[in-house]
Amino acid sequence: MKKNHLLERLGLLLTMLFLYAPIAVLITFSFNGSKSRTLWTGFSLKWYTELFGDKRILSALATTLEVSVLAMVISTILGTAAAIGFFNMKKKPRAILMAINNIPMTNADIITGVSLMLLFVFSLGAFNATLGSVLGVELKLGFGTLLLAHVTFDIPYVILSVLPKLNQCDPNIEEAAEDLGATPWQAFVKVVLPEIQPGVVNGAIMAFTMSIDDFVISYFTAGSGCSTLAMEIYSMTRKRISPEINALSTLMFVVVLTLLAVVNIRSAREEKAAQKREATLKRKN
Repeated sequence: MKKNHLLERLGLLLTMLFLYAPIAVLITFSFNGSKSRTLWTGFSLKWYTELFGDKRILSALATTLEVSVLAMVISTILGTAAAIGFFNMKKKPRAILMAINNIPMTNADIITGVSLMLLFVFSLGAFNATLGSVLGVELKLGFGTLLLAHVTFDIPYVILSVLPKLNQCDPNIEEAAEDLGATPWQAFVKVVLPEIQPGVVNGAIMAFTMSIDDFVISYFTAGSGCSTLAMEIYSMTRKRISPEINALSTLMFVVVLTLLAVVNIRSAREEKAAQKREATLKRKN
């Protein structure tokens, strides 16, 4: 038993090293005084200073954050509404629609990216040939198509995050709220939404993470006038990746780690508060 326990710990340690050693190296060399990726020449904040003066990288970062935040908000609203719709359906239509919902997640990113690119090119070409010529407007691939693509692949993750929480809810709580005088909207906002809130938050975080991390789909749907951070880094690989990217990656890692810590601490406090309430109710009964 002791040997098995030691082997499990060793396996866990090796896995953690395999996952986080590259990040540790990246963070370390973001403070390196030279451009070398192998030789440490001394501690310096040079690359952080140059990062905030590089308009090209900052512009790509701004585009990435704009797309990620907007895609998160839109996909969270639409995904939550779709999850409620699926939940209220009968089993057969729900099973069919859930299978369709899972297609973007099981598809390879390159298939989704090329498919969306062809759809956008065809749709924009048809619009430009008809209404566009009349209105004097020509639409191209850009920020709008990039945002639509991100919303498309984010929604399934939100649906899969919200549905389990809906299944855990008492199916009669909405009707009970309406019987007590609440309108359907009030019943949803004040009764149903607080119950499914953890799933909605998890879905929003997942959508934001998938958007900020995406490269392949963005590459095919962004067009030539729009560039995300992942696309900018890819263009640098043809020459040499600047150490400024190490500095930017370090800052993003710290921000994401902080957000995760805040969310986990908050959820732990909420669980403790819920357990205390349950214990108090049991004592009173």
